[in-house]
Amino acid sequence: MRVLVVEDERRMAAALQRGLRAEGFAVDLAHDGEEGLHLASTGEYDIVVLDIMLPRLSGYNVCKRLREAENWVPVLMLSAKDGEYDMADGLDLGADDYLTKPFSYVVLVARLRALLRRGGGRRPSVLRAGDLTLDPARRLVRRAEKTVDLTPREFALLEFLMRHPDEVVSKAEILEHVWDTYDTDPNVVEVYVGYLRRKIDAPFGRGALQTVRGAGYRLASDGG
Repeated sequence: MRVLVVEDERRMAAALQRGLRAEGFAVDLAHDGEEGLHLASTGEYDIVVLDIMLPRLSGYNVCKRLREAENWVPVLMLSAKDGEYDMADGLDLGADDYLTKPFSYVVLVARLRALLRRGGGRRPSVLRAGDLTLDPARRLVRRAEKTVDLTPREFALLEFLMRHPDEVVSKAEILEHVWDTYDTDPNVVEVYVGYLRRKIDAPFGRGALQTVRGAGYRLASDGG
């Protein structure tokens, strides 16, 4: 398995290279964000270990640009920052895992192997259905280049549906994932679907949010 390590602290980068090679990985190094982005974009890597605080281009921006280019190579971020918001920012931009320095080398290798088992499927940081977009990190929804204001519950419902494009999801599934309960009256889902339609479909002459009688709801991947 080929790993790209993007780390500007050269002693740490060299130590990671030696250790990972001892575990059987093939390892390439980059010491700034622009070089890391170039290698990750042009090389065939199974995983990228990416520091956040890099010269020329931050790890956040490297990850963001990879995902914008639909490069889904698994990314594990490393950072001296230990704030929960820093971790959330990295994951929202498309990273797959996050380790804070100093870290256990044994844990690093275990997490890399876990990511490799998981693979590199699509994990876009911005969800799209035609001209309808939802950015979880910025809490922003746009339709036809116009911002759509949603309540937190409406946003959560739309995000769940957009993460399952063209799939029929039942009221029970929606209650579990959006309301985190089965005890709520299922009719509340119908109410909120109506709210969403009046905001993301009706003003734009679209029909993305569809009712499948007796089964649930489906959001069309083409945006309706």
